[in-house]
Amino acid sequence: MITFPNESAKYRTAREKLLRKEIELRRAMEAVAEARRALPPGGLVPRDYVFDGLDIAGKLTRVKLSELFAPGKDTLILYQMMFPRHPQETRDVAVSGETAKLPRQDQPCPSCTALLDQFDGAIEHLEAAGFNFAVVAKTPLENLTALGRDRGWKNMRLVSSAGNSFKRDYNAEDANGAQIPLLSVFHRDGDGIRHSWSSELGFAPVEPGQDPRAIGTCEILWNLMDFTPEGRPDWHEQLQYGEACCH
Repeated sequence: MITFPNESAKYRTAREKLLRKEIELRRAMEAVAEARRALPPGGLVPRDYVFDGLDIAGKLTRVKLSELFAPGKDTLILYQMMFPRHPQETRDVAVSGETAKLPRQDQPCPSCTALLDQFDGAIEHLEAAGFNFAVVAKTPLENLTALGRDRGWKNMRLVSSAGNSFKRDYNAEDANGAQIPLLSVFHRDGDGIRHSWSSELGFAPVEPGQDPRAIGTCEILWNLMDFTPEGRPDWHEQLQYGEACCH
């Protein structure tokens, strides 16, 4: 048993009780990860979707889904971003940078943007470990790459599905065209590319007092808050802070 300076016996007893719960949570997380890995093969992707993207020289090009897989790397983690933002989104828009030039309804979701800010630094390590990562959005490519410049993203492969039905087909767009955030995993095998897993927890009912936690432990910002005495605040990410934002 460890202790920290000046802690009370009451604190240590409660902390040991909490530690047992944390161990239970770790076991549950490992069991869920094992069950996820044990899923039967998912459905084959019906077509090799073609996206708008950039080539190695930064020039506009057409990119097939299959081309998002680097040689020898057979798994693609794909974040399906809400860009444009949901029609009911009320948070402030960007008022500086290239993104500020877009009308309110065409600007990105602040939460998706904050999440990708956190992902960008991890991607170099993720790719070194043998995985592929990309972001797809319905907005035209020039809007997506402008956002990337505004945010200082260095590592993410950005593609636009403005010219295809990919997001609709894979449940990241509703029947009215509103965008839905989704983390999806695709795996390439001898038969082609298969859908392996998506963050369906985002579609599940939320129990009273719970945060939706659509992609659970991937949400670095919110999970850090869970370590604090305050917990998750009644707060939402914004595109910009400390600036006079328009509504």
